[in-house]
Amino acid sequence: MRIAVVSDIHGNLAALEAVLADLRDRGVERVLDLGDLLSGPLQPRETCDRLIGLGWPTIAGNHERQVLHDPPERMGESDRHAAARLRPDQRDWLGSLPPTLRLDEVLMVHGTPDSDLHTFLETVDADGIRAATAAEAAARAGDADARLIVCGHTHTPRVVRLADGRLIVNPGSVGLQAYASELPHPHRVEIGSPHARYAIVERGAGGEWSAQLLQVEYDWNAAAALAERNGRPDWARALATGRM
Repeated sequence: MRIAVVSDIHGNLAALEAVLADLRDRGVERVLDLGDLLSGPLQPRETCDRLIGLGWPTIAGNHERQVLHDPPERMGESDRHAAARLRPDQRDWLGSLPPTLRLDEVLMVHGTPDSDLHTFLETVDADGIRAATAAEAAARAGDADARLIVCGHTHTPRVVRLADGRLIVNPGSVGLQAYASELPHPHRVEIGSPHARYAIVERGAGGEWSAQLLQVEYDWNAAAALAERNGRPDWARALATGRM
């Protein structure tokens, strides 16, 4: 079984279309979407319609929760841009998405099994962001009995196999390759190139899961120009370079 895993599209329809074109040629049987679908200064309404039409198993990320439930004065600019443009039917669809989803041997989470804001394969501390230790990743997986856990949130492609054989995969972000955050400590994520990211996971004949991390070219300069027109030079640089 070959499954594509996408996450953190953030309204970047051009990047999403490029990933779709790429995975069509790879024998993928199913696509899983890990949330943070629309928030950002790009095309939230158009991206939402595309995702609804695709009908993928999809979970909500922290930005879905924030777009739907935070008052405008508490929202960041990216959430406000999306919230102001969504139709009622699109908001209803977002509200129907579960925070986690179990499909056979696969557990879909946005952050960790317990939180859409906590990081799984990275750790943020006072010194910034770093790869999680094996012990940290195992503690966050807890007693989840899924053989494969797929997560997003940090936009950082990473694969970790726990000592007990469970595989944890973050496919990286389809739509945004750099960002800065103040929580839980100030830190920056910079993937270092503007390519769209996703993963393909596969269960072998012996039942063990493996993962391939992929990157895809698209017209990131056009996406950056749209962010600039919408008043977000920070996003424009991140989209065009993968750096802040």
